[in-house]
Amino acid sequence: MTDQQIISQVEIYKLRIPLIEPFITSLAHETHVENVIVVTRTENGITGFGECSPYMPVNGESIDTCFIVGQYFARLLKGKNALKLEEQLAAMDNLIYGNTSIKSAFDIALHDIIGQHQEVPLYKLYRGKNNKKLVTDYTVSLDKPLKMAADAVKIKNQGYPAIKVKLGDTGRKDIERIRMIREAVGKNIPLRIDANQGWTVKEAIETLQALDKYDIEHCEEPIAKWNFMRLRKVKKNSPIPIMADESCGDAHDAERLLKLKACDMFNIKVGKAGGVFNAYEIVKLGDKAKMQMQVGAFLESRLGMTASAHLALCSDNIVHCDFDTPLMFSEDIVSNGLTYHANGVMEVPDAPGLGASIEQWRLDTLEKVVI
Repeated sequence: MTDQQIISQVEIYKLRIPLIEPFITSLAHETHVENVIVVTRTENGITGFGECSPYMPVNGESIDTCFIVGQYFARLLKGKNALKLEEQLAAMDNLIYGNTSIKSAFDIALHDIIGQHQEVPLYKLYRGKNNKKLVTDYTVSLDKPLKMAADAVKIKNQGYPAIKVKLGDTGRKDIERIRMIREAVGKNIPLRIDANQGWTVKEAIETLQALDKYDIEHCEEPIAKWNFMRLRKVKKNSPIPIMADESCGDAHDAERLLKLKACDMFNIKVGKAGGVFNAYEIVKLGDKAKMQMQVGAFLESRLGMTASAHLALCSDNIVHCDFDTPLMFSEDIVSNGLTYHANGVMEVPDAPGLGASIEQWRLDTLEKVVI
């Protein structure tokens, strides 16, 4: 077997798909998915697929910035050996700072090529095992309390094992939202909350203490990510476990949070970390600290979500998956890949590489650039 997979062509596509209903958080109101697909082809005929879902309030990227920066990366990587993963990731980092979303799409495509070359599924590249049941929660968007309670009942009736609730409006209103949701769904289904940085430190502590009686599993990112030095105070005074999300972008962030003892858990996202490789660096830190972790996502289709699912198989300490967004799409354009089943259960493909793709005829309908 050759030890080279030379990149001969890179295609970058803009993917826009309406959501079934608006997805609302304290940071944004989204009606459409605006993602970027990266297709990387090698001289030996292997095709790698990647996807990112840029989110301007978190990573400062948009579909347009990813489309442009992706062209820099395509020119950089063309003619390079896709099997030298760390070398190519370092080259992208040396070319431009940040831009973790579009970097993650290229990272996924490279992993897809490497997995196909080695004839193993992506998770095996990190000594993962497809031996645990992955289950996703489902999210209630931020809205008026009555609407959120009704949405929570629908989610419960659909059989999902846990409900995630977007908060971060004001503490007083958020308490009312959770009160109404808990009354509507009863006591037997777990509730998880995500403030998306929406509260002040004082407000977070007061709100979390008030929410304790509603049996909340954990709270994601209660305060602004730049205020991470105060997150330890929130954690210390909260009866609800604190999960770092926006403040935990990469392994440097994760190491800092651990040293500060600022959180109980990590929410790891491939698009936030800059790819599977960097996301796994966070997993290793969490494993060493014996910390429970969640793998989450932005608004990826089943293509990008498949990469996240492979990551979730790489540690027994990854106990939560937040993979519901593909179910919110009005159209599914992905072939193979992660599949969804009753009660939130998901299955990860054992095909070589990523195991997910998009048929060429569908790609041909999208705005694209070929390098």
